[in-house]
Amino acid sequence: MKKEKSRIETKTSRTAEFTCMYRAASYRETRECYKGTDNIAYILVPGFVKLLLRFPRFCQLYNKYLAPKGIYEYVIARTKYIDSVFMDVLEQGFDQIVIFGAGFDSRAQRFSKLNKKTKIFELDTPITQEDKLNGFREKNIMIPENLIYIPINFIQESLADKLTAAGFEKNRKTLFLLEGVTMYLSDDAIDKTFTFIQDVAGKGSWVVFDYIYAGVLRQENKYYGEKDIFKTVAKAGEAWSFALEEGEMVSFLRKYDFNLKNHSNARELEERYFKNQEGIIVGKVNGTHSIVAGIKE
Repeated sequence: MKKEKSRIETKTSRTAEFTCMYRAASYRETRECYKGTDNIAYILVPGFVKLLLRFPRFCQLYNKYLAPKGIYEYVIARTKYIDSVFMDVLEQGFDQIVIFGAGFDSRAQRFSKLNKKTKIFELDTPITQEDKLNGFREKNIMIPENLIYIPINFIQESLADKLTAAGFEKNRKTLFLLEGVTMYLSDDAIDKTFTFIQDVAGKGSWVVFDYIYAGVLRQENKYYGEKDIFKTVAKAGEAWSFALEEGEMVSFLRKYDFNLKNHSNARELEERYFKNQEGIIVGKVNGTHSIVAGIKE
């Protein structure tokens, strides 16, 4: 019997589209702590979305009453966190950056002036990647020479083969970035992906990713915004499938020869990104996720 294709094999990822929309909304923000810098996300969103973003009150009401609680704040915090990591590794002169499931990410463009020698590889499903590239062409967004796009079917094709063919070099100092990716993979796909990273990462390499807690998959409903976001991703046809228990991260990373560098949960993200000049936390982050940075020493 022929296996039915998943949604992301036949259509552009909805979660990638939502992330782009949230970044565009953040770019238009005037509120302290909510303001983002992803101007390219704003350029890429459709005209009707740009029109809606001209009305901040509408966006605030949408996020308060229709969107999953705290997910807008989470995307803002995650974007700022990974922006910081991206700039850091460029300034350190890492040899390579590999972005898994890149969606409509534009960091290679936004931070190109910082990039002196780092090769950047973006991996994604062919349909989502082509949709992004079409948007770049239509909006005359430049593509840096050191940015390599790799269309890949993550289930059927080999990461090693695709990356090697594109010029990726083993044992180099590399940032491996999985933003909004791990929760959509199977346990087997997670093991294969992180085993690949373990095998090819040079000393000093970083892996940065976010993940959800196992209690979310069990629908224990103990985290802020959990019930809403779980229903939303399932309805989008991109239901979550992988999670880790709280306190499991150190052992998970050690399995693949990485040590924990940073681990930020919702509360820590609020402290870092949503505390205003008066020391008051002005945004509450969805509690289902944490962001992790690991280093190969």
